[in-house]
Amino acid sequence: MESPAASHAFATLGHPGRLAVFRLLMRFAPQGVRPTEIAVALGLKANTLSHYLADLADAGLIRAARQGRSLFYAVDLDATEALIGYLALDLGRARPDLMAPLIPAWKDRPMPPRDTDFDVLFICSGNSARSIFAEALLRDLGKGRFQAFSAGTRPSSELNPFALEVLRRNGHDISGLRSKHISEFQQPDSIVMDFVFTVCDTAAAEECPPWPGQPITGHWGLPDPVKATGTDAEKALVFAQTYAALRRRIAAFVELPFESLSRMSLQSRVDRIGTDAQEKA
Repeated sequence: MESPAASHAFATLGHPGRLAVFRLLMRFAPQGVRPTEIAVALGLKANTLSHYLADLADAGLIRAARQGRSLFYAVDLDATEALIGYLALDLGRARPDLMAPLIPAWKDRPMPPRDTDFDVLFICSGNSARSIFAEALLRDLGKGRFQAFSAGTRPSSELNPFALEVLRRNGHDISGLRSKHISEFQQPDSIVMDFVFTVCDTAAAEECPPWPGQPITGHWGLPDPVKATGTDAEKALVFAQTYAALRRRIAAFVELPFESLSRMSLQSRVDRIGTDAQEKA
């Protein structure tokens, strides 16, 4: 990245409001987010957000794409990589004491051999349906290679009865499932996760400290079936469709050739599972 472009990008990110928008979009990357969802998550007025998005786009940090009637904003990952590279390699002169935490070969390093399970956490807001579906599915589809967990940023007091019925009907053991707060997995002695997935939009928008161990992360957002309206039969159908969508994603995930993929390739595959599902929706 040339100095004028880098200067423009850094100046744009120097404003706390624009930086907050960019940080939120990074949590959804590589997928896009509707402006209305950004505004709600950050408590911004529509005209203020519009200015922030225009400034970030002008700096080349984000891009917009229309899907149907909706406009989605997403981080330009190539531009972001170039900006970080400029900071580390040009300004930082690739000093070893600065670069050690960012080992250049890290992205091409294969996942280390495992003699234990991969630990995977699914997060949503209420931890009453979507993340519970994902936990049960990975536990049962994972062929003994995964230890699955789920949590909520604002967990419900109990699991949704429609979700439990879907799990029962599909042969899952529900006896050990419960709603949990994300803080249970952020204690000093907590399991270090290998993968962390958000399965609803509001969970990805929540501010959360970096996870220890640098897990692979992904956003596999789905609409909240709890908000479905209509008869009980119509609501049950929405829950069944949500379960089916997560089953397809997790079935694809467990078939990935983990031992032969570098971390960069694995992140790309995880992103693609969520992106492909979004495009088919």
